[in-house]
Amino acid sequence: MKSSKAQIQAKFHKIPTLKFEDKKLTSFAGIVVFMALFKALNFKERIRECFKHVQSSGSYGLPVVVVMMVLHVILGFRRIRSIDYYRDDVLVRHFLGLRKKLPDVSTVSRNFRKLDEQSVASLHDANRRIVQERIIEQGFTRLTIDFDGTVVWTTGGGKEGTAAGFNRKKKGAKGYYPLLCTCAQTGQVVDFLFRPGNVHDSNGAIDFILDNVAALKHLNQNIKIESRFDGAFFDKKLLAWLEFLGVEYSISVPFERLAELKGMVEARKLWRRIDGEWSYFEAKWKPKTWSAKRRFIFVRHKVHKRSCGPVQLDLYEPGDYEHDYKVIVTNKKITARKVLWFHNGRGGQEGIIGELKDGAQFGYIPFGKQLSNEAFMCTSIMAHNLNRELQMNAASPQRGLTDKRAAHWNFKKLATRRHEILLRAGRLARPANELTLTMNCNDALQDEIELFMKALAA
Repeated sequence: MKSSKAQIQAKFHKIPTLKFEDKKLTSFAGIVVFMALFKALNFKERIRECFKHVQSSGSYGLPVVVVMMVLHVILGFRRIRSIDYYRDDVLVRHFLGLRKKLPDVSTVSRNFRKLDEQSVASLHDANRRIVQERIIEQGFTRLTIDFDGTVVWTTGGGKEGTAAGFNRKKKGAKGYYPLLCTCAQTGQVVDFLFRPGNVHDSNGAIDFILDNVAALKHLNQNIKIESRFDGAFFDKKLLAWLEFLGVEYSISVPFERLAELKGMVEARKLWRRIDGEWSYFEAKWKPKTWSAKRRFIFVRHKVHKRSCGPVQLDLYEPGDYEHDYKVIVTNKKITARKVLWFHNGRGGQEGIIGELKDGAQFGYIPFGKQLSNEAFMCTSIMAHNLNRELQMNAASPQRGLTDKRAAHWNFKKLATRRHEILLRAGRLARPANELTLTMNCNDALQDEIELFMKALAA
C-alpha cells in the first residue's frame, strides 16, 4: 500500500536532551569479525611471543599495547591522542581482554620506547608468517612479488633516523624511505625494509630481495617466483642473483645509464604492433661491461600530444600524437606482449601502497624514536594484511592468473570495510548469563557479518 507524503515526512524541531551514561554501549560493534579473525589466527599469542624476552612491567605490557595499536589503525584513527575518545568503549576493552579503561597516550608512548631491535624484528617475522601461511594454504604454483620504495615524511622535527631526501610533494621535509615487498596474488605486504629518507631506491635492496626470495622458496621448492622492478633496481649483480635463484624478472632499463639504447631506438624503422597504442621490437644485447647477452624489449606507447595553440572549436580538434619509449630487460620466455602486460601490472603495488597510506596510517610518524616508528609501521601493515586475510577467509578466489597478475580476490579497502561494518553502534549485555552483542537490524550488515563469522568458525 502506497503511503502519502504526510505519512512519510514529519517536521522535528526540538533538539534532544543530552545524557552521558555508562550503558555498556559500543561505537564499534563490527569489530566482532576481527575478534573472530584474531582468534582463528591466534594473533594475540603471536604478538606475545614477540616480547617474551622483554621483562614485563606496568599494568598493561607491550603485547596489549601493540595489539591495541593494530586495532587503533583498523578503526581508522591516525593520531595516538585519539585513544582518549574510545578509552572506555566496552567492546574494545573486551576485545583486548581489559577490565578497566584502555592505556592512555603516555602509557602507549612509554611502552613503545621500550622496544629493542629483537622486538621489532620479531614483529616483522610475525607479519611474514601470516602472509606465508596464506600462500601455503592457497597452494600457489606461481607467486609474483614486487619491490618498491615510498616516501614517509614528518611534519615535525626531532624524529630519530629521519633525513631529507627526494620528495616531490614536500621538498626538504625529513622522513623515512621504506622499501616494500608485496605479493600480487593476495595483495598483502610480505615485509618492508626500514630506511632513512635520504637513500636511493636500491640502497640495501639486493640483500632484502634475496632474503624474501629465499624465505618464499623455503616454503615450497617447486613454487615459481617472478618479480618486477622499476629502473632504480637495474643492476647486473641483482640480475645475476635472480637468475641463479631461478626467479623470473622484468626490470625497467634507465636510458640515462646506457646511452647506446637511445641510438638503437632512433635507428629502428620497423616496430611490431601489439595494439593501437603499443608497439615493440626486441634484441639480444649486453652493455660492454656485461659478460652475457640478455633479452631487451624496446616498447613505444602512442600518446596524444597536447596542443598549445588555438584549436578549431566549431569543427573539430585536430589530433597529433607522439611516442613514449621504455626498455625492459627480462629472462621470461613468454611473448613480448605478455611481458609488457606483466611488467605494467606493477601498478597494482602502487594501489597497495596508496591504500596503506590512506587507510592504514602508514604515512604517519607518531614517535620520536626510530624503532618505535618502525614498530608502528609494522602495526599498519598488519592491519592492512588482516583486512585482506578476513576477506580471503570468507570467499574463494574470484579470478585466476591474469597477464597483469591482478589479485585473485576482489578486495574491498580497509576504509570501505570500516564504514560498512566496523563503525556500528551496539550494546554488550548478558541476558541469561550469555554474553550478547546487539546491533541495529539491517539485512546487508547482518548477511555480511554472519558470512565472516561462519567462515572463521569453520
